[in-house]
Amino acid sequence: MAENSGKSCPTEIQLVEDQACAGILNEQVPLTPRTQPQVSMRWGNDTSLNEFILVGFSLRPQLRYVLFATFFLIYMFILIANMLIMMAIRLDNALHTPMYFFLFILSISETCYTFVIIPNMLATLLSGGKPISLVGCALQMYFFMSLAETNCGLLAVMGYDRYMAICHPLHYTVLMNPRVCAQLVSVCFFSSFLFSVVTVYLIFQLPYCGPNRIDHFFCDSAPVLQLACTDSSIPESIVFLAAICFIVTALLLILISYIFIINAILKISSAQGQRKAFSTCAAHLTVVVVHYGCAAIIYLRPKSARSLEQDKLITVSYTVFTPLLNPMMYSLRNKEMRLALQRTMTRMFCPQEA
Repeated sequence: MAENSGKSCPTEIQLVEDQACAGILNEQVPLTPRTQPQVSMRWGNDTSLNEFILVGFSLRPQLRYVLFATFFLIYMFILIANMLIMMAIRLDNALHTPMYFFLFILSISETCYTFVIIPNMLATLLSGGKPISLVGCALQMYFFMSLAETNCGLLAVMGYDRYMAICHPLHYTVLMNPRVCAQLVSVCFFSSFLFSVVTVYLIFQLPYCGPNRIDHFFCDSAPVLQLACTDSSIPESIVFLAAICFIVTALLLILISYIFIINAILKISSAQGQRKAFSTCAAHLTVVVVHYGCAAIIYLRPKSARSLEQDKLITVSYTVFTPLLNPMMYSLRNKEMRLALQRTMTRMFCPQEA
């Protein structure tokens, strides 16, 4: 009996210890990077990953402060210039034409477009990195995509407007009546905002298991998709399809319009008439080349040829310098706009001389 009880006690103790060890292993193992479960970032589901970190530019603080001051001044110029253009078009009856109506809408779109991107860029330059919530990242990506695609459509519509004005001058006011202009603008906004809903929804349906550092100064599709821990080929295909629809298709429409425009200009007998016709198209063509060229480099390149550092530099060109170029080209090079701005400023600050 003594021998049996001596043998049974260690066995019972050993069973208890085994059960305790099993419980610890199953329930109390601390989560490490290797053992941490994937975090799903799906709409309507709870998630422990509720923010990203926008890395911005990997530069020395002194250089970041210089860039901050430069981009801040550019941003202020963009806002003031676009507001002056909108005021001049709204208040001056001489600019109540389809061409300036589309320019008015483009100025509104560009102002909203820069508001979505540049303040975030300035924040990352000032702090060296900026946290952004999951919802904030999705909203920023949505409005960036929507407004960028809208700008592509508006530039195509403006090319079509120049085609109608130069190739069909006698029927221009009838063909480009206010109802047609409003319909063209509505198509641009509706198609881009609707397409972006699908794209952003698919991107943020993917699971993201970390890290949460976005190597960019805003939530663009490519750097966000790099953080996905599953196959992201479907959202990437949708982004590429959007680039085909809104960049390539719009650019082809512009090129077709300008083939007819150049053909019509060459038939003008007077050299002065040819210069005037070319001058009305020069500003639009300059903006088209910069905007579509940079956007095509970012969104139409194969994935293997992408470099996030190069993408950031190219993205600056069409998120900062293209919006800067628009008011400069359409106001400083446009005699009608310059005169309208002078009349508007005189009416505002010197009403007795108006």
